[in-house]
Amino acid sequence: MKSVNLYSVLPLAVAVVAPLALAGKALGAEPDKQFFRSVEGKWVGPGEIVAGKYKGTKFTCNFNGTTPDGKTGMTLDGDCRVGVFTQKMSATVERKGRDYKGNFMGGSSGNGLDIIGGNVVDAQKVVFTINRNQLNGVMQARIPDDNSMTVTVAVRVNKQLVPVIGMSLKRVDTVEVGSIAPN
Repeated sequence: MKSVNLYSVLPLAVAVVAPLALAGKALGAEPDKQFFRSVEGKWVGPGEIVAGKYKGTKFTCNFNGTTPDGKTGMTLDGDCRVGVFTQKMSATVERKGRDYKGNFMGGSSGNGLDIIGGNVVDAQKVVFTINRNQLNGVMQARIPDDNSMTVTVAVRVNKQLVPVIGMSLKRVDTVEVGSIAPN
């Protein structure tokens, strides 16, 4: 198996996690929009690189998510920390036709990754396809409840998808999911 560089995998993880950090339970006539909208707010959580040269490396991320006015998708800004090093992170994903497109950290033309496809599978799962040059992968997130999310990132190595990152995010704000909060 090819070794995986921490600095290429951590951005991949965040590119995958960023769109996921806005995934929640979908209700009503516009399930994709509600899926993203239902988890707007602040999220934190630990992650770990589970394969490759940096296997066992732990990191922590903090994200603030918003949805674009009149569009289906999200923007996520925040940072991830490995030891004493912190890196600013940002991602944007929008529905384009029947698919999702977006970028992380400026996309592959910058220092990041392209989100080249994906969809909301059901009220508890979202899948995105990610790419940068010869690095291809997918991410999957499961939302077991309104306040937690697990994420798995896998990259293609020798025609197989190999899980390389696992994350667990928790909601840390007071957004009430699925209800109208009193003012």
